[in-house]
Amino acid sequence: MHHGIDRRHVLAALGGLALSPLARAQAFTPGQPIKVLIGVPAGGTQDVLTRAIAHEVRDSLGPLIVDNRSGAAGRIAVEAVKNAAPDGRTLLLGTASMMTMFPSAYRNLSYDPMKDFIPIVNAARFELALVVGKEVPANTLPEFLAWARAQGDKLSFASYGAGTPSHFLGEMLNRSAGLKMVHVPYRGSTPARQDAMGGTIPVYFDTVGGALQMLPTGRVKVLATSGDKRSPLMPDLPTFAEAGLKDVVATAWFAYYAPLKTPQPIVDKLRAEFTRAVNSREVRQQLVQNGMYPVGDGPEALLKTMREDTARWGGIMKAVNFQAND
Repeated sequence: MHHGIDRRHVLAALGGLALSPLARAQAFTPGQPIKVLIGVPAGGTQDVLTRAIAHEVRDSLGPLIVDNRSGAAGRIAVEAVKNAAPDGRTLLLGTASMMTMFPSAYRNLSYDPMKDFIPIVNAARFELALVVGKEVPANTLPEFLAWARAQGDKLSFASYGAGTPSHFLGEMLNRSAGLKMVHVPYRGSTPARQDAMGGTIPVYFDTVGGALQMLPTGRVKVLATSGDKRSPLMPDLPTFAEAGLKDVVATAWFAYYAPLKTPQPIVDKLRAEFTRAVNSREVRQQLVQNGMYPVGDGPEALLKTMREDTARWGGIMKAVNFQAND
């Protein structure tokens, strides 16, 4: 009698060995390629992150293949994963934009970030930074705010694209600090960085990684970062919130998602391996070199971040009447 109970306990403890035939059929069989859809052209930080993870999970999951599906600001990639077979073979690299900004930016979004996907892991995070040209007569955030107020609407700020965190961080600062800076959207960070370093544009909101790339040229100054706490990559710089601008918080992140009906054993396996990879020394080094740092948040923390960010971005978009062109 006792023998039976012990055996059941042992089987329960071993978990995987006690799976029913159905659950076993749904469990993960490593070896077949897993495609990770990325909504931007090849060569960006999302590729770097995914390839670093791929290297770490090759033995446990099999090959991880980067599939760049740019177009419609990344929405093509999101839709493709939403409609993919829920077998753990097609995953999405979701960005803060796709998963928390687009619901407010687009009138007719064809997916619901909270309802159409299973969150696997929030892999990497990065803040943004206030970058000013070397000719701007300010070396601290308070000096900059005083100078910018005096300029009124003669002062413009660059973003690396309309409707991006870079754009809305500038608008948040305008509202919170009583500035009237005029937004100048660029098509990507490369031309914006060139003009910021060339002195064509006095103020630019870039990623912390981008700011770190420009600093050694001596042609720009970086005055603040946008997280709720100081950036691990620029710990000497204050946050806007530290300067009393509590509403000026903007972080961006990269998280992995599976299609909605993916079986739990597959989700568990992917989550365990991706989390292990994100926390490995090799991936951490790759991230830091590219201006990001590892997060490793599971589904509850990721969903909380998504809810908070959706509310924050939605608020500023409403305040400035922003609507993306469908």
